[in-house]
Amino acid sequence: MAELWMPLIMVALLFVGILSGYPVALVLGGVSTLFLLLSDLPLAFANLMLSRVYANALSNWLYVAIPMFILMGLLLERTGLARDAFGVSERLLHRLPGHLSLTVLFVGGLLAATTGVVGASVVLLSVLALPRMLDAGYSARASSGLISASGTLAILMPPSVMLIILASLVAVPVGQLFRAALVPSALLILLYILYSLIGAWWRTRQVGMPEPIPGAHDPRASGPWRDALALSPFLVLIPLVLGAIITGVATPTEASGIGVLAVLLFAWLTGKAQPTEVLGAAREAAIATAMIMLLVITATCFSLIFKGVGGDRLILAALGLLGAGDWSVILLILLLVFLLGFFLDWLEISLILMPIFVPIVGQLDLGNGLAGGALMVWFAVLFAINLQTSFLTPPFGVSLFYLKGAMGDRVATVDIYRGVIPFIAMQLLVLLLILLFPAVLLL
Repeated sequence: MAELWMPLIMVALLFVGILSGYPVALVLGGVSTLFLLLSDLPLAFANLMLSRVYANALSNWLYVAIPMFILMGLLLERTGLARDAFGVSERLLHRLPGHLSLTVLFVGGLLAATTGVVGASVVLLSVLALPRMLDAGYSARASSGLISASGTLAILMPPSVMLIILASLVAVPVGQLFRAALVPSALLILLYILYSLIGAWWRTRQVGMPEPIPGAHDPRASGPWRDALALSPFLVLIPLVLGAIITGVATPTEASGIGVLAVLLFAWLTGKAQPTEVLGAAREAAIATAMIMLLVITATCFSLIFKGVGGDRLILAALGLLGAGDWSVILLILLLVFLLGFFLDWLEISLILMPIFVPIVGQLDLGNGLAGGALMVWFAVLFAINLQTSFLTPPFGVSLFYLKGAMGDRVATVDIYRGVIPFIAMQLLVLLLILLFPAVLLL
């Protein structure tokens, strides 16, 4: 085991650098450079690393879709199209019990199915829905839990940016992974709807119906054509973008570009295509894309050097010491991903761990009839659901910080933590169902 000290120190330095608050991409690059110099890896290894960076990152056509999906989400937010859709959805659903909860779920699903950006979804839903829900008599705990969970749907529901990166890392067609991810996404939405309806029934039984918000359902505030126009960006984008990718009619890159053009067209038709907002969204998308690609490059270097100094042997030795069988390996990986989700973003976890774990998972015999690409699709979906759950789990769930940052003192941290517990339980239930019944992903 003496030869395994270098990967151990490499991991330790990585966590020290990350916990110090230094940018993760620079920590990955610095640690990689240091151990490339300190190790006895041959000079040709540096050439291999450069070729791997070029092949995995710089020439990967899938990554071209990332800035387009980010830009699509930012345009929907900054032009006010998402805000209009929320108002129309609230008016259309106001006769149903728990209509505000259903509105949050409906708009959260629309945002997830068109943009795939978690932060934008959680912040937008917080600003639009949380004050209304509190004013209508919903508890801070129930409201914050629902908004956090609804916004986090964007990490799993296609066209998620994370699924695009995972498809590249596990070497499966992105359309196939999108199609498989629809099943757990639909299960989660169904469970959330049932929970919201039961909660509305319970509130009605205890305290009566919440008071309607003055003017929120005034029929004079809109009309059928205006309502249809407000919802059209989402109702058109979902089949146009997601449908084209899943059916193979268009690549993710082509579909994302068409989606951005469609959002700009709708913004122009509704008079919301202000140059300052469009340019601001483009600037933010460029910055976010640059950060993602820098992480892709440095994480590729880190994973390759980590393997070069014996990191894969360290992991296999650790699994051997634990006496892990094939199913135990899957469970240990999911547990590790869940715990790392407390401290790291999904991007760092995916880019660092997937290149290490994919070869290990590919050799497992789980007895569930999965092999090759089907096994990788199943593993990637489990990985994504697990990360989505960690996004909601206190005390470090990323979605919780998004909501708290957007609302400030309007909602207490303890209410956010308590509010997400039922949704964490529902996500774990879906994770267990996919774990035990993988065939549902391949229908």
